[in-house]
Amino acid sequence: MKKNTIVMLGGFIIAGAIVFLLMAATPGSSGIELTMNQLLENQEKHKDDFVTVEGLLIEESIKWNPDKIELKFDLKDNKGNLMHVIHNGTRPDNFSEGVIVILQGAPTKKDTFVAETVKTRCPSKYEGEDIENYDPEAHKKLLDQPPTETDQAK
Repeated sequence: MKKNTIVMLGGFIIAGAIVFLLMAATPGSSGIELTMNQLLENQEKHKDDFVTVEGLLIEESIKWNPDKIELKFDLKDNKGNLMHVIHNGTRPDNFSEGVIVILQGAPTKKDTFVAETVKTRCPSKYEGEDIENYDPEAHKKLLDQPPTETDQAK
């Protein structure tokens, strides 16, 4: 074989390996995003899919086992649906009532989801007010105040 042919063949093999590794390392890019209602209605259909779903955390359902690094909890949605979640990994910091939980993983048996990742989104109490109620003068006053000792320590 000519040297150029060997180099080109090697380049194609390396490029193919890189594409394969990228596809294998990012299962989320091939997954689907569903509402909890959609997932629970068609759970059997999505049992082999990588799914992203979110719901509201039910705080009294949290069972954390630090020895096994296992987290079990329940989520609910606005329609009253309930889903049990199992996650073998760390517990998020702000895991409390009213937090929106975003899961990525796969549904298993009825109303149960095995999560590979668990992320939280702050509840609405941390979000700002509507732009209609925005007061630019109050905002300007806040910006004009000198920093406190606490602000300077950060």
